[in-house]
Amino acid sequence: MTQLSPLCLLLLQETSGGRIAHAIEGVKHPDLSKFLVIAAILFIIGVAGVLTRRNLLVIFMSIELILNAANLNFIAFSRYLQDTGTGNPMAGQIFTVFIIVVAAAEAAVGLGIVIALYRNRETIWIDEIDLMKW
Repeated sequence: MTQLSPLCLLLLQETSGGRIAHAIEGVKHPDLSKFLVIAAILFIIGVAGVLTRRNLLVIFMSIELILNAANLNFIAFSRYLQDTGTGNPMAGQIFTVFIIVVAAAEAAVGLGIVIALYRNRETIWIDEIDLMKW
């Protein structure tokens, strides 16, 4: 316990160079790398869901995760360009709106296809859907 006290005091120091103050400042003003890491994690989860799942609805949700990772990248780079003052800072936000529109259309058409497949085959499992076979 006596060894833990100096460590706690070291971590809890509130000077400008303190670790806690630095961590709080990092949370208040995240840099580009934090957004890119979160987007990469979302993208990896989405790709893993598309490649490993057999349920059609889960595959559509995984595709939405991939699109949201792309949206997060566009918004992060838009903010980065706005901070640096180079390029068009609104370009990322415009691309994000287009991706949201495409994702909504994909969800509507995909859900219609899933409902039609369920009515014909009474399943939404990818392995059991063989409409294109002769």
